Amino acid sequence: MTAAERLAAVRARIDAAARAAGRPPSDVRLVAVSKLQPVERVRDLVAAGQVDFGESRAQELGVKAAAVDGVRWHFVGRLQRNKARAVAATAAWVHSLDRAELVPLLARGAGSGAPLSVLVQVTLDGDPERGGADPREVLPLAARVADEPRLRLAGVMAVAVPGRPARPQFARLQAIADDLRREHPAAGEISAGMSADLEAAVAEGATLVRVGTALFGARALR
Repeated sequence: MTAAERLAAVRARIDAAARAAGRPPSDVRLVAVSKLQPVERVRDLVAAGQVDFGESRAQELGVKAAAVDGVRWHFVGRLQRNKARAVAATAAWVHSLDRAELVPLLARGAGSGAPLSVLVQVTLDGDPERGGADPREVLPLAARVADEPRLRLAGVMAVAVPGRPARPQFARLQAIADDLRREHPAAGEISAGMSADLEAAVAEGATLVRVGTALFGARALR
C-alpha cells in the first residue's frame, strides 16, 4: 500500500468508530507516530495530507522538525527533565507531562507564539516504568499547568496496559477527563488509542489517537 492508501485506511477506521459512538468524525484527530521512521516516510504522509505527527525522543523530534515543513509536532514519549525545554521549543503539543517539576521547564522552553498545549499523562496501572501521574495527582498537576501563561492545559493522555481489555481502561480515563473538565472546562482533549485499540478509545471519548504501525508498518530504524 502507498502512504496515501494507509492514511485513508486509518482515517476510515477512525471515522467508522466515531460514527458508531454517535460522534462526528471531525471530533477525532489523527497523530501519526513517526518514531524511528525515516524523514522520507514522514514527507510521504505530509504529501498525502497528514499534518499532526508524534515523536517520543527529543533528539529525533529536533532532527525531523528541522527537515520537514508543514507539520504540527506532538511529543508523545517519556519526558526527561534535561530534554523538557528543548521539546517545548519545538513541539506544539506535549502529551506526556506526569510530574510537577517539568511544568516550569516546559514553560521556559515554550516559544513566543501560541502557548504550548499540554496533556497530563495518567497511569492506568501504577507502573512507574510506563510513566504517568497517579489519578489522584491529576488535578493538582493540571492546576500547575493552568497557572503558567506559556502553557495551555489541554486535557489528559494514557496508554492502555498491554494484555488487558482496552475499553474499560479508556472508560476510566474518560472518567478522569470528566473530573478535570469540571475544574478546567477548556481542557477537553483525551489522547488515547493506538493502531490496535483506536476503536475502543474513540468509543470512550478519545479526541486524539496516536497511530504508528498502521500508517508506517514496522519501524524502519533500530
